[in-house]
Amino acid sequence: MILQALLLTLRLAAVVCVALLVISLPLSYWLATTRWRAKFVVEALVALPIVLPPTVLGFYVLVAIGPLSSFGRWYHALTGSSLAFTFRGLVVGSVLYSLPFAVQPMASAFASVDRQILDASAILGASRWRTFWKIMLPLGLPGVLTGMVLSFAHTLGEFGVVLMVGGNIPGATQTVSILIYDQVQALNYAVANQTALLLLAICFVLLTTLYGLSRNRKSAVWGWR
Repeated sequence: MILQALLLTLRLAAVVCVALLVISLPLSYWLATTRWRAKFVVEALVALPIVLPPTVLGFYVLVAIGPLSSFGRWYHALTGSSLAFTFRGLVVGSVLYSLPFAVQPMASAFASVDRQILDASAILGASRWRTFWKIMLPLGLPGVLTGMVLSFAHTLGEFGVVLMVGGNIPGATQTVSILIYDQVQALNYAVANQTALLLLAICFVLLTTLYGLSRNRKSAVWGWR
């Protein structure tokens, strides 16, 4: 039971991490380099999951991907299945919920890259694409690593969003956090304690590794040194 929930949670966190890497790299680069005056609106939208109650976000995601929505009907017509109360639905909700934890450290790292280096690259004839891959990304790698570790750890501990979007289906959508809640509701504190300690240990190891790497690289992402 614990192993099944743990494997599903790790799988969810890994898939979300890959999806966030694909989404966050271009978004973070744009936020760090654009001179659009209204970019604060995008920054606010990205940061919204940090302050929004998870149940609120989960509810609206469920409504958006449910069978009664236009997107839900389109998805059902295309695939013959629903996103609600499935692992794929969990991925959608988790990506939205963990987005700021990936974007903010990446954007901060990209914004801290010396503009003179980027200007020199442009003068030498390098395209923006080449400048990003050869200069921006290597120099901003600590921020990218920070974003990936934080989003992975954040996904491990999700509760409200995954419960609203995925429900509580063992082997399909029951993550570790939901299993802990279930065991507490059933007054099975021994299993709840074992599961909680396991999740605590995994998150502690991840964050300890992140802080260690940040110190070794003398990273100043989010003010860490």
